Amino acid sequence: MGFNACSAAPAGMQMMFVMICSVTSWSIWATRKVSCFIDETGFLKKGDKSAGVSRQYSGTAGRIENSQIGVFLAYRSPWGHALIDRELYLPKSWIDDRTRCEEAGIPADTTFATKPTIARRMLQRAFDDGLPASWVTADEIYGSDSKFRRLLEKHGFGYVVAVSCQQRLFLRGSYDRVDAHVQEIPERKWKQLSCGSGSKGERLYEWVFIPFGTATEHGQRKGLLVRRSLKDPEERAYYFTHAKKGTRLAALVHVAGSRWAIEECFEQSKTRDRLERV
Repeated sequence: MGFNACSAAPAGMQMMFVMICSVTSWSIWATRKVSCFIDETGFLKKGDKSAGVSRQYSGTAGRIENSQIGVFLAYRSPWGHALIDRELYLPKSWIDDRTRCEEAGIPADTTFATKPTIARRMLQRAFDDGLPASWVTADEIYGSDSKFRRLLEKHGFGYVVAVSCQQRLFLRGSYDRVDAHVQEIPERKWKQLSCGSGSKGERLYEWVFIPFGTATEHGQRKGLLVRRSLKDPEERAYYFTHAKKGTRLAALVHVAGSRWAIEECFEQSKTRDRLERV
């Protein structure tokens, strides 16, 4: 499956982007247990004619391959989860080659956009449409982008977004990397919690939360959430959070562990596409 670069709206895309899990009642939009997810996935391609195709890192293959990359917005509620918006990532090498763009049907006014910029555009469309949700989560490509986080704070959304261990933070009078700040945390502060069920049972890790900064314009607070492996304490993941004051650690952990929903959407939709090719 390829992307149709001329499509102006989600409804114009191929079946890959049809909602995977149907929702049957608008009442679910009112629930506080709904989340949005931003992620990307790759589509391995042959040749060099498909819009945006390039030798680039593909999470699907786990290596650099000739592929297209799409950035997706997914939605999850207790009733199901679905892909609700998408944009094709166009490498700068494509944007700089206007002849190639014209041949692929890419509009002449298309400009280069980073993946976080694409994510912000999709979220803004969702906000403009009044999409109700309590949380947004994303991996570190997006979580490390301050403009991405500021957009969520402006609209009053809670978030749990991954950041790199090299992300710097002003905490307790020191401006340092997040992994350096964590070295000072006493062992008694770590709590063992499950971030959800996996194929082998509960996904148990140790977690710690450190609030920082002042309240944002909607009265929510920011913090640093850290996850570490039970088998290897040096194996850690870092998240910036934005939530109402008093939000329990277990709630933040649940959001951090819920990104499996968009991965399942990708797998189901790609499986469906393969079946339709038979």
